[in-house]
Amino acid sequence: MNISYTMPLTNAWGRMKKALFQPFDLNKWLRVGFTAFLAGLVDCSGGGNSNDRDFGKHTEWDEFFRFPQTAWDWLTSHPVWFNLIILGVILFIAIITVCIWLSARGKFMFLHNVARDTMDISKPWHEYRREGHSLFIWMFFFSWIAVAGAIGLVVYFFFKAKGMYYGDLPPIMIFWQVAGMILMFLGYMVVVGYISLFLNDFVVPMMYRDRVGVFSGWTRFLALFFRHPLAFIGYGLFVLGLWIVAVFAILFFALFTCCIGLLLLVIPYIGSVVLLPVTYTFRALSLEFLAQFGDDYKVFPNPEPLTVNETVS
Repeated sequence: MNISYTMPLTNAWGRMKKALFQPFDLNKWLRVGFTAFLAGLVDCSGGGNSNDRDFGKHTEWDEFFRFPQTAWDWLTSHPVWFNLIILGVILFIAIITVCIWLSARGKFMFLHNVARDTMDISKPWHEYRREGHSLFIWMFFFSWIAVAGAIGLVVYFFFKAKGMYYGDLPPIMIFWQVAGMILMFLGYMVVVGYISLFLNDFVVPMMYRDRVGVFSGWTRFLALFFRHPLAFIGYGLFVLGLWIVAVFAILFFALFTCCIGLLLLVIPYIGSVVLLPVTYTFRALSLEFLAQFGDDYKVFPNPEPLTVNETVS
């Protein structure tokens, strides 16, 4: 099976132009942009007297490694601030949870509008409620597990660096340990990034197409992934390259408009409407790419058959 990356991109670009510019309909942009906005809510060392001299040079590092204990001592001596911080963390978690729930529902709304070339809001919100709730539960646990894993790595790196700082290790050993930590963190981010990409670009469309829950969606995708692993890994690299190009294009747009465009982009809903051609193309791209693997993976409806009069004409 020959898998193409450019053909799905060309088809997705054509679908975007037809849906958003042929003709241009501001009402459609505002409605589809709202679903895109919801979908993307959660998608940035010697001895003797030399030690005394070195201590002066490394005081900032000493303070850095003592910071956790210093912060804890300050919090325990200021109980009001300690309770306010705890309350703020709880409020933050609650807000993020609501955003994850809205994003899970919004992904099906935006996907529905792209797949059907419509501008529905209420219909997909209600019709894909069960799939949205299933996706929300998965996204909720995955998001917090991913955050906990990242925090765990940072804590591990902190104590590892502290051990190297006070351990008087040779420079070559410090270099290899630092390189190992960097590679470990990059590897973790790549794994999390691919899981997020596969969820949004392939699992959600399978849930939408077959009206199944998130675990069934993952089962169907993984069965396909293990038959064509290189194709999907290459897709991730291809999408990364496209996003880099898109970011440069957006920056050029911001500079060309004397930063007025940048001001529009930072306004949450308005930014989603302005960037709708980009997000619409990427959403259609994943569906076009998935369709290459057979009719069982096509999300776009088949074109309407021609009538007798249309055939004659």
